[in-house]
Amino acid sequence: MRLTTPRRLVALVGLLATTACTQMPQTEDIPGIAPQRLSFAMEEVDALKSRGARVWCVPFARNLSGIEIRGNARTWWGQAQDSYPVSQAPEIGAVMVFRATPSMPLGHVAVVSAQEDERRLLIDHANWHRNEVSLGMAVIDVSEANDWSRVRVETVPGAFGSVYPVEGFILPDA
Repeated sequence: MRLTTPRRLVALVGLLATTACTQMPQTEDIPGIAPQRLSFAMEEVDALKSRGARVWCVPFARNLSGIEIRGNARTWWGQAQDSYPVSQAPEIGAVMVFRATPSMPLGHVAVVSAQEDERRLLIDHANWHRNEVSLGMAVIDVSEANDWSRVRVETVPGAFGSVYPVEGFILPDA
């Protein structure tokens, strides 16, 4: 598992030590990602890895956000239009939908875990680094209009990679 910030590691270790989930947890009305959802998502990752199965962004984002969309990440934005509120502005708990590109033909989805300022978020997601979970990974808005349509993702702490197009954010049901 790839953990990119010490505060998320401390939170996760404490959470896993105190929370046992046997079924899909309910979102609690707390800031950030509900601890039960994070615990459940990480348990699912561990179960997949123990069977030798691949960890993908879609089931991780679905388990973490509670947004029940299926199919490749590139289809999520279109599917969400009639089922969930969508926005061009990030919110904690929302799913950030990356547009499919030649280097990322299936698209990508990640869950917003914190907003540090108007142009910097932290996201939790799977398979950005092959078969790994990344918690608290920084994303910066590099769009000219400051509309989150183009972002750069932290590749290693403090270093940002290529520019990726973003469709927008799917908001969990209230």
